[in-house]
Amino acid sequence: MELNSLQIVPGSRHKEKRVGHGIGSGMGKTSTRGQKGQGARQGRKVPVGFEGGQLPLYRRLPKHGFKNVNRLEYQPVSLKLIDDIFTDGEVVDNIALIEVNLIKNLNAPVKVLGSVEMTKKLTIKVQAFSKSAKDSVEKKGGKCEVVSLKDTRVQAKKELVQALLNTEAE
Repeated sequence: MELNSLQIVPGSRHKEKRVGHGIGSGMGKTSTRGQKGQGARQGRKVPVGFEGGQLPLYRRLPKHGFKNVNRLEYQPVSLKLIDDIFTDGEVVDNIALIEVNLIKNLNAPVKVLGSVEMTKKLTIKVQAFSKSAKDSVEKKGGKCEVVSLKDTRVQAKKELVQALLNTEAE
């Protein structure tokens, strides 16, 4: 297939409706606007949901619930999975969690959950911990550090740039 052999599929394009071109066109005289009324007038602007003065449907129906626009949605990570995957003495942060596919997104904060008996001494640097997870890590001698999401993203960008520079140098 070459670019010069590409063709528009028949029937995929339609001619524009040309209104007001005489009675023979079928769209003359009132130009498809019907007889009189608000819709027939020039510059008609009827708001979405307007029902001619009748109370609109969106106001007639009852409203339920509340959606907080400022809610912080954490990505949960199990302490057991962290203990299984990482080795003793390792630093676990958002970037390390992405590399092992425990989280999918660097733009959402991470919360470590669980009350598992830790077998390794780890330093965990994320945005939040449950009380039981923090106790489990610190009981084994590890550290729980709360870092901001912005700092994490800046660090990830630095590591990415460094990795790109290293690949170009090789």
